[in-house]
Order: sequence, then structure tokens, then C-alpha cells
Amino acid sequence: MLMNIGFVGVGRMGANMARRLKDRSFHVTAIYDIDRAAATRLAAELGCAACQDLSEVTAESDVVLTVVSDDNATRMIFSGSGDNLLVNARGKLFINCATVSPRVHVE
Repeated sequence: MLMNIGFVGVGRMGANMARRLKDRSFHVTAIYDIDRAAATRLAAELGCAACQDLSEVTAESDVVLTVVSDDNATRMIFSGSGDNLLVNARGKLFINCATVSPRVHVE
């Protein structure tokens, strides 16, 4: 089964994870970063969408990898008012690769 994979946070670690999965023939479909230019560059390199909204990543992906910088960034992408990754997230798999406190995982 072909799974669509999205990435949120494409700094050094996230970008290289996305590249490696693409190199190994995984279907990377969506990229999001608060640095829109970084997201656009990587999406062009990988041949996928540079999403403008977090909910767009969820819509385009079966699996979403989050590689953000800290607790506040994690809270924002999952529970920010309005646009966040949990909009229409039923049936999606989220893999958090961020360095966050255990408390944030529970929240």
C-alpha cells in the first residue's frame, strides 16, 4: 500500500529525513515549515506540495512526521487556534520527532 507522507518542520533534520525517505522510494507528498522559502525549496527538490496551512498537510498525508524545535512549536502545530494538524485528522498517523518535554506529549 502506497502511503502519502507529509513533513512539518524542514530544518536540517526534517529536510534530510524527507530526502532519505524520497530516496528510498517513499511517497513524500506534503511539506510545511514556518520558513516558507525553505518549504518551497524542499518541495521543489522532492516534487511535492509546499503547503500553506497545517491542515493541508493532514489532508494530503496518511502519515505526518513532525520535526519542530521545541514545546511551544509542538503545541502550536497540534493545538493552535484555527489551523492545526488535527483538523480532519481521523485515521492519520502522526510521528513526532521533535525534542519536547514528556508533558507536551501527554497534552
